[in-house]
Amino acid sequence: MKRLLPACLAVLALAACGESNTYVEPPPPKVKVAAPLVQNITDYLYFTGITQAAAVVDVRARVPGELVEMTFGPGTDVQAGDPLFMIDQREYIAEVEIAKAQLESANALKIEADRALERAETLIQRGNVSQATLDEAEAAARSATAEVAVKQAALRQAELDLEYTDIRAPITGRIGRNLVDTGNLVGESDATLLATITDSNPMYVYFSINERDLLVARAAYRATAIDAGVTNEAEMRETVSVEMSTADQTDFVYKGSLDFAESALNPETGTLQLRASFENPGPIPALISGLFARLRVAAAERPDMPLVTERAIGLDQTGRYLYVLGEENVIEKRSVRIGQLIDGMRVIEEGLANDERVVVVGLQRVRGGSTVTPEEADMADFTATALTAARQQLSQGAAPGRASETATQ
Repeated sequence: MKRLLPACLAVLALAACGESNTYVEPPPPKVKVAAPLVQNITDYLYFTGITQAAAVVDVRARVPGELVEMTFGPGTDVQAGDPLFMIDQREYIAEVEIAKAQLESANALKIEADRALERAETLIQRGNVSQATLDEAEAAARSATAEVAVKQAALRQAELDLEYTDIRAPITGRIGRNLVDTGNLVGESDATLLATITDSNPMYVYFSINERDLLVARAAYRATAIDAGVTNEAEMRETVSVEMSTADQTDFVYKGSLDFAESALNPETGTLQLRASFENPGPIPALISGLFARLRVAAAERPDMPLVTERAIGLDQTGRYLYVLGEENVIEKRSVRIGQLIDGMRVIEEGLANDERVVVVGLQRVRGGSTVTPEEADMADFTATALTAARQQLSQGAAPGRASETATQ
């Protein structure tokens, strides 16, 4: 048996040498392809600005005196008419009483002058007094009437000064800290600043638009306004919706409207200043003054535009491209021009038809002119919303669905 084993091995080796080696081509790579989403697209103009409260009012002392009372909490909300400060009223109460007494005295003198005039008018008819006496009586009566008017004005001024000692909120809003403590003299040389009130509802954002974008947007909105029967500039502005996001947001979550536009372009900058208004209600409003804001304004509507996932778009020295499935499953490398990003989907401005299919999974396994084995996929599974939901589903240990499988590839 030991002698037969080497002989058998030799025979097998000779038989193997007699077979020919042939190259077997590997099967075409499997890729997933999907038709683009087709949607109506809104083109936007983008701007930046800073939020600014609708009103900022300084609370000042309008009469001099000692600040004796503060009736608000710094940093709290106040309503128009709420008491804020009190200036010592004793001096002003006395001034009012003096003015009242002086007015009573002037009224008494006026009554006496009026009676003297009546007597003079009666006596001159009888010829008992001269015309000069009558003229003197008339002048005294007019003087007494004027003196009453002066004393009435003095009383109103004294009452107004007394009213100014009770300092109340001129607007509704949030008041800052008190800038003067009680016990200090205020209003001696000027109207002392006591506090500031800010009204943040609505919240404004000022921004500028250049001449080129202005002409495009204005033409579009004029056409819309005319179709809607709008006849003036203010009504046309109200039809312009503005969306805003702050520094911590990616989506434009705040919805407002255009409520102001300058009457002419600034010749130095070639821009027009605009203002958008956003509702900002509640005891703890979402927006405060001074925030950086990103704005967008709809400029035009385009129907039936193709959108593909960003992961399907490649970049090389020639620019952006897609791998498009052609006849007999042959891949074509197609140069495209891309547009805005919407929920993780990129608008394809040029280079792709709505009924064509592009490679969305397996791009690393294909090249232009190669043959593939395509598997159909749904482009909707590649939106940012769908992928996020799929990842959450996987993290929670749920059974993977089609979108979950897409998220892992």
